[in-house]
Amino acid sequence: MLNFLAKAGDVEYPKVELGFAIPQFNDVLTFIVRFFFIIAGLVALVFLLLGALSWITSGGNKESVDKAREKIQAALVGLILIFVVLATVAVIENIFFPGNTGLGITKPIVFPGLIN
Repeated sequence: MLNFLAKAGDVEYPKVELGFAIPQFNDVLTFIVRFFFIIAGLVALVFLLLGALSWITSGGNKESVDKAREKIQAALVGLILIFVVLATVAVIENIFFPGNTGLGITKPIVFPGLIN
């Protein structure tokens, strides 16, 4: 299905159907923000599991147990920080942003347009 878009002189340029719509910058930026928080949570969970594994394999060595405990504490602090930031941004979005605009967590990012 070719629709002819433009004619320059004697040459006609066909309109190309991609089969999908190119996403707007707003949608891409919203995806990136949400993807960042998902990756941060997964990294913190993996770090927590690595700390637990190193604790299990420490063999009772005091230094190894202390290092494993520090890994687990750091992972838990990271998870808590991620949830606190997500909750804070969600509350700010729902209180201060009208309609369907936001910071990318619970509502999509929308840039104001000058021309509709």
